[in-house]
Amino acid sequence: MKTVFSYAKPYKWPIVIALFLMLTELAVELVQPLIIAKIIDDGIMQNDQTVIWTWGGVMMLMAVFAFLSGATNSFFASHASQSFGFDVRSALFKQVQQFSVATLTKFPTAGLITRLTSDVTMVQNVLFMSLRIMLRAPLLVIGSIIAAFIINAYLAMFLVIGAPFLLVFLYIMVKKGVNYFALVQVRLDRVNRVLQENLQAVRLVKAYLRGTYESSRFEKVSGLLKMDTVKALRIMELILPLLLFVMNVSLLAVLWFGAREIQTNDSQIGELVAIVNYAMRMTGAFSMFAFIIMAVARAKASAERMEEVLLVNEGLERDEKSGKMNATAEGEISFRNVTFTYPNSSEPVLKNVSFDVKSGEKLAIMGATGAGKSTLLQLIPRFFEVRNGSVSVDGKDVNTWSLEQLRQAIGLVPQQSLLFTGSIYQNLAWGKIEATAAELEHAAKQAQIHTSVQQFTNGYDTRVGQKGVNLSGGQKQRLSIARALVRKPEILLLDDSTSALDVKTEAALWEALEKEKATMLVVTQKIRTAMGADKILLLDNGQIAAYGTHDELLKVSDLYRQIAESQQEQEVAADA
Repeated sequence: MKTVFSYAKPYKWPIVIALFLMLTELAVELVQPLIIAKIIDDGIMQNDQTVIWTWGGVMMLMAVFAFLSGATNSFFASHASQSFGFDVRSALFKQVQQFSVATLTKFPTAGLITRLTSDVTMVQNVLFMSLRIMLRAPLLVIGSIIAAFIINAYLAMFLVIGAPFLLVFLYIMVKKGVNYFALVQVRLDRVNRVLQENLQAVRLVKAYLRGTYESSRFEKVSGLLKMDTVKALRIMELILPLLLFVMNVSLLAVLWFGAREIQTNDSQIGELVAIVNYAMRMTGAFSMFAFIIMAVARAKASAERMEEVLLVNEGLERDEKSGKMNATAEGEISFRNVTFTYPNSSEPVLKNVSFDVKSGEKLAIMGATGAGKSTLLQLIPRFFEVRNGSVSVDGKDVNTWSLEQLRQAIGLVPQQSLLFTGSIYQNLAWGKIEATAAELEHAAKQAQIHTSVQQFTNGYDTRVGQKGVNLSGGQKQRLSIARALVRKPEILLLDDSTSALDVKTEAALWEALEKEKATMLVVTQKIRTAMGADKILLLDNGQIAAYGTHDELLKVSDLYRQIAESQQEQEVAADA
């Protein structure tokens, strides 16, 4: 928890002020029974109206002062806790942004979302409650016991007789509570994951009439969350009845022996009333302990989950390399004996891959599903570290380059067209923040999407729904390509990015891209697309099956020839 709560240090003065005001409010509460005892013994029992009115007025002024202290305390506690929550959430988000793709695979998306939302809220609320009421409860108990001993040590003994048992009991409950609530947060991760998957695939769910199945799946994980939460709450709810039982027994003992003390004139009525008052305040404080312990247990579990993210040191993307790229990259790419295996996997995806792409050339990458095409592209911008072999750009190993400069030279169009909620203009400018409207339009024209955008009612100000839900597959692909072209990249990586385009639109796209000086690596399944490339790389089960031009591969590769003949037959059948 130290790592998480270290983010509260910048707000030490609001925290100190809040604690001081809380202690002021507590002091007033602890002094009141003493004043009540004085009013009873020196005022009511002695029939002295002056004492009654004087000390009654003092109590009234102290109550007003306590009210003002409490209200001001809430202001500073809110400021400190909300600012602390903001900083922790920002730190978590920045840390996640630094994760390499390999590190991200170790943390499920739903788990990261829960850490940034529910877990942060949990520790944020605990800090607020600590400054407002949480610390007040144990301090009220301790202060009441001390004041009771000052008034009458004999009667005060009965208030603390069960304290050792209660301390041991509370320690055991907190320890169990942390374990239970850690499991609850894991269950919450799984509920979020199922919900996220369902919402992302909502069209598929409806198309296959799987709503009933998805509902049962959600009920199952939600039911496990309910069961574990109930178990945790039941454990925590045992605290309050036991605390109240011990305190009520202590209170009865105080009344019993206090009455005997008064009868023998060893104690005054005011003293007994004051100690009973303290006992009642302690009972009220103990009644909050169940709630406080539950909150602390959940916060500790949440803090430990967040520390799993904050304390990650390996697998972070940092620009600590000494070697720097030139201001303008040439775009020459070289793979040398690259064998790559994904983290937590034993089977290599790429095996001894070697090839060269000269600056300005276009390389088409083909192969069956799972052959390693997308993986090959991801090694160039260093999404994953190559440990066996080397990947070089402009003759320099990518591991020696500045990440910022390397990726600034690359335009990536992923296999799945990802668009963000906002306008078309904002989505295109995402590729280059400082791009002018003219640059965005030029890129859209190259990607063959400009005409379609103009046909929208609001043109480039048309709002794109979440993940481009209101656009067709071809429109999303072309916008993704335009977003990459805005960067004017030296290296353009297209991962099966034209699969949803018709023949005419795709031909116009490639014709427009011919004017680009960028080195292009194009993952495709279409022979028609591959024919326009300078070289073709054919992968089979992670290995290079063939490498050369279209005509060369027709002569030397049976696999490539089979693919070409199969697609030609399909085109003939379609024309017929």
